[in-house]
Amino acid sequence: MKATVAILRTAPATVLRDYHELMNLAGYQQVIAPDTETALKINISWHFFYPGSSTTPWQLEGVIRALEADGYDLSRVYACHNRTVVIDARLGERENKQLNVVQAHGLRNIHLYEDQDWIHIQDAVGDLTARFLRLNQVYPRGFFIPRRFLGSNIIHLPTVKTHVFTTMTGAMKNAFGGLLNEHRHWTHPVIHETLVDLLQIQKEIHRGVFAVMDGTFAGDGPGPRAMIPHVKNVILASADQVAIDAVAARLMGFDPLSIRFIRLAHDLGLGCGDPRDIEIVGDRQAAEENWHFVGPYRRMTFAARMQHLIYWGFLKRPLEWSLKTVLAPWAYLASVLYHDSFWYPLRARRRMAAVLDSPWGRLFRNWEKVVPTDEGYPDVGTEPAQLGRTGWRALCQSFAILALCLREAPEFARHRRKRVSCAHDTAQVKGGMP
Repeated sequence: MKATVAILRTAPATVLRDYHELMNLAGYQQVIAPDTETALKINISWHFFYPGSSTTPWQLEGVIRALEADGYDLSRVYACHNRTVVIDARLGERENKQLNVVQAHGLRNIHLYEDQDWIHIQDAVGDLTARFLRLNQVYPRGFFIPRRFLGSNIIHLPTVKTHVFTTMTGAMKNAFGGLLNEHRHWTHPVIHETLVDLLQIQKEIHRGVFAVMDGTFAGDGPGPRAMIPHVKNVILASADQVAIDAVAARLMGFDPLSIRFIRLAHDLGLGCGDPRDIEIVGDRQAAEENWHFVGPYRRMTFAARMQHLIYWGFLKRPLEWSLKTVLAPWAYLASVLYHDSFWYPLRARRRMAAVLDSPWGRLFRNWEKVVPTDEGYPDVGTEPAQLGRTGWRALCQSFAILALCLREAPEFARHRRKRVSCAHDTAQVKGGMP
């Protein structure tokens, strides 16, 4: 069967109806079984609001309403988030107004790193591990994935944007955080192969895999954070994770098969990465657009250049080893200091200015007050989006994120667990002495 990707143009006044139509054009009801749990894998690429970076509230709202309209039991549907040591998901779901949507529909909101059971990959997928391209080398002792994913559906909610490690990031990259618990940065030198391995895992453990991608805002430049956002007014959906990423890549002006993770997945038969073999349904004219994005590598930030030098350049030998030791938090702190303490307070407002006065920017600002119809949001207000956390407020918030980063660093957490375990064992020994 030919891979199918649905694409539609949209506007705030019709976005809810458009998401419902989009998902059915892509045949989601043939993929997402109604008699099992469905995870909505929310994307938070930055805890601060930044257009194009994270799942939009109207994207989440549109998907939930579509499921409900088509008879899915919302008690079986839940939102889920992963942990990243440089991203505060609890802050992000509030700042990006995703939590508003989840709570309004009474959905369970599950943070996978909090009180969830994780299962060793060998126990979850068995002999599939023999076919991994690189994960066996990165994690010789294996790794753990969320037990609750086994046998469930998953709907990924990425956005259309570039990425300094993978050229673009979309449906396949959205599984990165959800499936790998700790030490994800160990995979960065082999990130393309890692995304292919994760897609193999998804196909094995999930009953149905689907992606709904928001391109109302789209991000160009050194993504997934410090980008130049654009208003593009398109939304995409597909059951083929490779195909939807290929179509999004082509929209941005890239050759999909030149992007390594798309090419690898295509060649392994995990999906279709060749646009010539992808059936476009919906607005075919929109799918033929070329936005001529410059991509993530031409104007990289200082942080992005340093990351490239550490993972693939002359700093690899002297520094990369430290990222697999208790010294690794230096890199987390450097990322937070650069992005949250410097870049966002000083540069974000200017980068976002052109899109904040768009209908989508106004919809975001007035999200708590707008009154939706069955079709969308006919009145989004007149004032552009306001940023409450630039300048000093963002700088002060970044210090709290720094503290969280240190507290949640897996290297430190592992040593805390060892100390607690040793103290417990000592107490048991003493308690058993006569």
